[in-house]
Amino acid sequence: MPHKSRFTSGLLNQTAVYWGNPTPNGEGGYSYDAPVEISCRWELRQELIRDDVGRELRSKARIFVGQDLDDHGYLYLGDLDDLDSDEQVDPATVTAAFEIKMKEEVPDIKGARPVRVVWLG
Repeated sequence: MPHKSRFTSGLLNQTAVYWGNPTPNGEGGYSYDAPVEISCRWELRQELIRDDVGRELRSKARIFVGQDLDDHGYLYLGDLDDLDSDEQVDPATVTAAFEIKMKEEVPDIKGARPVRVVWLG
């Protein structure tokens, strides 16, 4: 079993649903891989951020995760069981699912493991 730092294991104590691998669908949107549950720390926090093309916007939340997530992926605070089958296919249909607009990697307190931070818009 991989070692988890106290910072990571104590911090990532919530569950989110993640839709990754956004692929342009030819209609101005994206299609996604099947959603999966991930561990996270979800903070409702508005901050001014810049998206991947440099536009300034106000984030809806800041999320700490233990793995790399894709730009334009989606996150929802909750479990897969909270979603119906249509919502699992298209995160844009989920009222409380938000798109990843910015991401950053920071070292944990001991500098041993990276913690990833994403901002949702």
